[in-house]
Amino acid sequence: MRAQHSSGAFALCVEDGGTEDLEVRKIYQLLPDPAAKREGYVRVIDESGEDYIYPSSLFVSVRLSASVVRRLRRSTRATSTRKRSPIRRTG
Repeated sequence: MRAQHSSGAFALCVEDGGTEDLEVRKIYQLLPDPAAKREGYVRVIDESGEDYIYPSSLFVSVRLSASVVRRLRRSTRATSTRKRSPIRRTG
C-alpha cells in the first residue's frame, strides 16, 4: 500500500530503510510532493525535524480522526514552515 499525498495525510513507518532518521511504528506527516510521488517516494518530516523523501514502501497510510489530525498538526506546525530541505534518498 502506498502512502497518500495530501496536506493532512499521515503514514506509519513500517521499515526504517537503514536510516537513523526514521523510527519503525511511528506516525509521520506526509507533505505534498507530486514529483516524488511519480518516482515512488513520499516526503515526510523525519526525526531530524526536516522534510525529506523516502521510498513509499517504507510507509503505509493511516486514517486518523479529525481531532488527532488537529493535535498532530499543532505539534508539527513549527517545523512545516521551514525552508524545504535537500532530497535524502534511501534504498
